[in-house]
Amino acid sequence: MEKSVIGAQLYTLREYLKTPAEIAKTLKEVRKIGYRVVQISGLGPIEPKELKRILDGEGLYPCSTHTGYEKIIKEPQKVIEEHKILGAPIVVCPGLPQELHNKEGYKKVALELTRVGKIFAENDLSLAYHNHGIELEKYEDKTGLEILYGESSPEYLQAEIDTYWVQYGGGDPAEWCLKLKGRLPILHLKDMGIKDNKQMMMEVGEGNLNWEAIIKAAREAKTRWYLVEQDICQRPPIESLKISLENTKRMGLD
Repeated sequence: MEKSVIGAQLYTLREYLKTPAEIAKTLKEVRKIGYRVVQISGLGPIEPKELKRILDGEGLYPCSTHTGYEKIIKEPQKVIEEHKILGAPIVVCPGLPQELHNKEGYKKVALELTRVGKIFAENDLSLAYHNHGIELEKYEDKTGLEILYGESSPEYLQAEIDTYWVQYGGGDPAEWCLKLKGRLPILHLKDMGIKDNKQMMMEVGEGNLNWEAIIKAAREAKTRWYLVEQDICQRPPIESLKISLENTKRMGLD
């Protein structure tokens, strides 16, 4: 088993990643606060070669990207080419068009992502799916997420569980990590707290999720990449990423 690594999901910093100049400046800050790994998401227009140059210059490794569903299924060769340039080994589908969030839609997506996942595997890339809360809706006796993973090939479709969104949907993040043992290369670390009786995203370790159980389960699932993300921050996003990194290290991750 390869060593587990903490990384930053760049979607957290999307407001500071709109131009190549902003991307270069912000990635420098990401490296400065202690991250060595990033997930590419939320960036403005930039050529893959230019992005690779910036990443290499800062000593940052792109473990994966978030790439839209339509692009994945309609332009797999382009996705492969871009990931080869970046040196990113995992393609993550970050969600689905609204019309596919139903029982038949999840079955269709399972087949489509399995099909493309096989093409990616033949090119030494992996394909994974990232959940939000909506996939936890039940259709008779199974949630959308259960249908998606149950109807797809474990060999060609892996998972990127988002701890906050599983909890938001009424699921147990640790249980989901165990359900996907051997199929969970990436985990999104995102905490949930409560303020004025409203759920809110918090820095990892600052909210109420059971991190001891989640990390134990993820280790058992053989997760390698632990990616910090916070869609909505109550302080400057770079500061939130720094707090989360410090807290996850105290939890025994590095």
